[in-house]
Amino acid sequence: MQANASAQSSRQSKLPRMTSWWLIALVLSLAVFLIAPQQLPVSLYKLNLISLAALAGYWIDRAVFPYARPQVSALRDLDADYELELTEEESAQGFVKTDDGREIPISCIAEGLCGPIDPTRVYFMLGCMLRRALIMSAAILAISLGG
Repeated sequence: MQANASAQSSRQSKLPRMTSWWLIALVLSLAVFLIAPQQLPVSLYKLNLISLAALAGYWIDRAVFPYARPQVSALRDLDADYELELTEEESAQGFVKTDDGREIPISCIAEGLCGPIDPTRVYFMLGCMLRRALIMSAAILAISLGG
């Protein structure tokens, strides 16, 4: 067990995310500067256009679909914890007696509380995320091909 924990901690880097990609971009920019320094402003200009296109795509999505944004709250449905308070008598009997006299087994109540979750909100969030990604991709592609 100790070996597994130490293996996981050794894999986790203290560097920020995407550090390797920053280093690759820096090396490639340095190569452009050394090979053809006159092209560096063009590279920066194109990078700026692509960044602005991504930003424009994001805000276009927010403007066109103001009430259909991906919400993280939909993921909370998957982690919902339900608590069931039982008396010692009910726990010993294995069932709960309702007001109308029915006896409901505790296992059925637990399945009802922890049973299947309605995935509608999660699917809606997934659709919103895909829509936003497509709009941003289209904006980036349009600027990249036309700019």
